[in-house]
Amino acid sequence: MTQTVSPPDARPEPARSASRRPARTPLSHRRWLVSGLALVVAVGAWAALAQWVDDPILPRPSAVAHQVIEIVASGEAVTNFAASIGKIAAGFAIAMAGGLVVGFLMGRSRFMSAYFSLPLFVLGNMPGLTYAVFGLLIFGVGAGGPIVVSALVALPFIAMNVAEGVRSVDGRLLSMCQAFERSRTDVLRHLYLPALTTFVFAGVRYGFAMAWKVEALTEVFGASSGVGFMIRKAYQEFHVADMLAWTTLFIVAMVLIERGLAHLENRFFAWRKEIA
Repeated sequence: MTQTVSPPDARPEPARSASRRPARTPLSHRRWLVSGLALVVAVGAWAALAQWVDDPILPRPSAVAHQVIEIVASGEAVTNFAASIGKIAAGFAIAMAGGLVVGFLMGRSRFMSAYFSLPLFVLGNMPGLTYAVFGLLIFGVGAGGPIVVSALVALPFIAMNVAEGVRSVDGRLLSMCQAFERSRTDVLRHLYLPALTTFVFAGVRYGFAMAWKVEALTEVFGASSGVGFMIRKAYQEFHVADMLAWTTLFIVAMVLIERGLAHLENRFFAWRKEIA
């Protein structure tokens, strides 16, 4: 007995009319557009107010821009920013050394976590003016004050993030390492180090943002070089345009460095988004 199987209906379905949607602007481009528009509006309001006041106490944006060009062309910007960044880098080296040790102890021990929580909270919430004054009183005019202040400001952020990274390590992985009798060096290198990298990078970003401001404030009170010193010098000479020019350069450098760190974080840890 033969059974006839009818072939499936091979008629092609009618093509659906694809609705063409207008291409949307990427989110990052829209953010830059909004930020640029806000900046243009702010500068326009500044120019209008300066035109209305017509007093040297409020210089026009063109005068400040001219002063910025002169500072950059004279080489003073490179010299003083290099001095400030060098102090922050030295302070960050101290903060990294202390923050890694303290954060690891806090992540591994509840006693250490309770012991260091209050001191780190106090250091992280101390007013920047207090740091600047004590830096001047203890270390005097020089590089010592800004370096120590940068270290004290950045250390709480690094230590707390390292502690969270240590706590994020799966305990079952630690048990597995013990079962296979892995050495402490292997555990630190292959288990803790990958887990801590992202947390340390986040701590560096936020710690740098705070340390940069407090370090500049310390230079205003007691330093012989750096961006804060130049702002104080312009203030003492009552050169408002010069003071605003250095402040503008400070803001631009801070934004560029922060955006650079954010780009590096997104570049190095793009695998987190892919997993998510």
